Amino acid sequence: MKKILVTGANGQLGKELRDLAAQFSAYEFLFLSREDMPIHHFELVRHFFDQFKPDFCINCAAYTAVDKAESETELAKLINAESVGILSAVAAEADCRFVHISTDYVYSGDGSRPYVETDPTRPLSVYGKTKLDGEIAAIKNDPLAVIIRTSWVYSVYGHNFVKTMLRLMKDRPEISVVSDQIGSPTYAADLAFCIMHIIGSEAWHPGLYNFSNEGEISWFEFALEIGKLTASSCIVHPIPTSAYPTPAQRPLYSVMDKHKICQTFGIELKNWKESLLKCINNLNSSNKN
Repeated sequence: MKKILVTGANGQLGKELRDLAAQFSAYEFLFLSREDMPIHHFELVRHFFDQFKPDFCINCAAYTAVDKAESETELAKLINAESVGILSAVAAEADCRFVHISTDYVYSGDGSRPYVETDPTRPLSVYGKTKLDGEIAAIKNDPLAVIIRTSWVYSVYGHNFVKTMLRLMKDRPEISVVSDQIGSPTYAADLAFCIMHIIGSEAWHPGLYNFSNEGEISWFEFALEIGKLTASSCIVHPIPTSAYPTPAQRPLYSVMDKHKICQTFGIELKNWKESLLKCINNLNSSNKN
């Protein structure tokens, strides 16, 4: 039985993978939170690898507080860059295939067509810079690593845009949402299934890959659809980024081209509206956090 070690087990993607594990009974999973295995301690990481002997490691651990990263630079660097270097080095040493999750924030956002994996990177924020440094460390330490850049991740778990909008639309008669940042949402459950599909593929194809749901929208359009699907009476107003200043600068356009991951692994992408409806239905039928 192949073994899969999942770090960041308490995050959105980690919990979606935990839910998905029952469908992949051919694998033995070990889900570890930051408390279980501090991924910045080299010897502790090596100890877990020696004990569990994983065939695959999926690194879902990340510092994702984009604005706080501007003031907590060292912590963001430790989790998003240095720890990735440690995990990838130990995985390579243990002959364990390493899957790492990165972000669209490595791109500058000044393009006008979907980004391909070979486009130049120029992150605008500390978060984006540390995630790019993590990619570089992973590729350097483990040339067989698979790195997946994703965007606008949401889930029935954790804190995310969808759950924030649902709460605000319930509590307020009107809200304002940025309309000039364009990207593609990603339902974490779809990303989890994509990762398991890659792990189950006959051949291992290392490298950088973009993944999100299909569609090119603004945060404002995303919010409108959330309101529509929940029959909310809350009025959503569009505002420019300049009207909602934040400590971290966001890319204005971060749509990614997903042809590479689809062609290499036979991935079929779901439309963002389809996945959003599924997530909202799952939220309505459960009480997850």
